[in-house]
Amino acid sequence: MTDKNFDPLQGSGTGNGEEPGDEVRPDEEGSEAQVSDPESQSGEPEEDWTIDDILNAAQNPDAAAEDAVLADLESQLLNDLKRLQAEYANYRRRTEDQREREIERAKGEAAKGLLPVLDDLDRAEKHGDLVEGTAFAAIGDKVRAVAEKLGVVSYGTAGEPFDPQHHEAIFQAPTPGVTESTILEVVEVGYRLGSVELRPAKVVVAVPAE
Repeated sequence: MTDKNFDPLQGSGTGNGEEPGDEVRPDEEGSEAQVSDPESQSGEPEEDWTIDDILNAAQNPDAAAEDAVLADLESQLLNDLKRLQAEYANYRRRTEDQREREIERAKGEAAKGLLPVLDDLDRAEKHGDLVEGTAFAAIGDKVRAVAEKLGVVSYGTAGEPFDPQHHEAIFQAPTPGVTESTILEVVEVGYRLGSVELRPAKVVVAVPAE
């Protein structure tokens, strides 16, 4: 006898233990179809960014302010570096100048011992005692060569203007026709080595007559 309330789907199931009313549709949450579809989550396809898009993208205010701070710091560091380079260059120049002066001063001290010998050679030459080819003349030439090698230079010549910075006037002679102080006679020549004054020239000065 047939039961009128018999449902052919009841008790039979779906073969996997699920009730007929538990069937999962593709459009419901948690369905495998929805998870596997990336466009179904956002609703729109994702836009791919290029390098130019990233570089040309507008910065937010915080990033722009940070870039400004970094640029200012870089400028300050560059200015400090330039200042240090200039200071170091000035230091090297001062050091080199001081070194040259110390070398000249040391040479000058050594050359001062030769000045009396050079004076004797000058006097002997004036008196005709330095005859060429003699031993005395050969020694004199060697002494003068040593002084020249050290850089010793003599100065003081009759007729040149009198310079109180380099000449020592031992006598002033009023001379008619003279308009400015002029060396009339060199009593003792002066010597210098570079910028070092070894000895001023002792001279007789011709001055304008009143």
